[in-house]
Amino acid sequence: MSTLFPPTRPAAERTPIPSGYCPFPITTDARTFGLATSSVAVGSGPVTVRHGRRTGGDTATILLHGAAGSWSTWTPLLRAADALATGDTPSGASLGDLIIPDLPGWGDTPLPSDEDALTTEAMAALVAELARALGYSRWVVIGHSMGGFIALELASAEVRATVSVGLVSATTFSVIESVRHPLARFTLLPGFTALRQVMRALGLAGRAGTAFVRGLERMSLLRPLVAPLFSRPGLISASVVAALGAEARPRAFGRASRRAGDYDPESAWSRIECPVRAQQGDTDVFVADSDAARLGRVIRDFTSCTLVDTGHFGHIERPEETLRLLPRRG
Repeated sequence: MSTLFPPTRPAAERTPIPSGYCPFPITTDARTFGLATSSVAVGSGPVTVRHGRRTGGDTATILLHGAAGSWSTWTPLLRAADALATGDTPSGASLGDLIIPDLPGWGDTPLPSDEDALTTEAMAALVAELARALGYSRWVVIGHSMGGFIALELASAEVRATVSVGLVSATTFSVIESVRHPLARFTLLPGFTALRQVMRALGLAGRAGTAFVRGLERMSLLRPLVAPLFSRPGLISASVVAALGAEARPRAFGRASRRAGDYDPESAWSRIECPVRAQQGDTDVFVADSDAARLGRVIRDFTSCTLVDTGHFGHIERPEETLRLLPRRG
């Protein structure tokens, strides 16, 4: 493991959390949160990970980003955790022993040479290997969108090591069906299916497709395109739009979608023994109303709630509410 940037502890003073929608921007300096940036060698290749805030325990808090995301999409949630820390609690202690990777193909982590080997199962195994390489034997895993999908696989494969799972707008059954039957099941998640077709076309264009998305962001034209993902798109920080533009990688999005379509959720997720706590926004275009009920029939200890006036990014749109609903370490 090589440390690229050492951590700098955040200021101890407590700052009040701003009220309202999307209160924090996305930031990219891990040292602001007392985190180090390291490159960790795992079986599939190097993975860039932000980690730190150690408490001396054996249980990590793993945050897994979604498609078109990176570790930085969790920074509004980290700021909410710091702001909510009580006066006699060290700043950031509410989210300690953090492991926040850039998953392969996103952020600063390159794709492995064998892209086809990067299945959902392989992604979850990579996360477990990463946690153990950083000195942890157990973990709470919290995943957004695609990261939630991987979190569930991790909990099913590592039953004893996974303490609990938190899902933030996890893409599950409805996305699987939309990938497998895009025409017959179009009305299930029309927003996702339409975006997938756009990403497919951009992916076929190669680097030109990626450059096109970057150009839209530079010309301030990307906000209307990502508007369906948020309940109040006009109020989201410009840093959020910029982050989505930077991570809009059409080929990687298509690859993640295909992995979901090839996955067998019932047989895998029925093995989960830990508590699973899920949340989604009431205007989420990537989560169907039927998803929570289906997850509840498969997972023994499952509960779900809906965040009002929230889209697909609860940890950005409503970080304080999202934080309060996430599972805690046992």
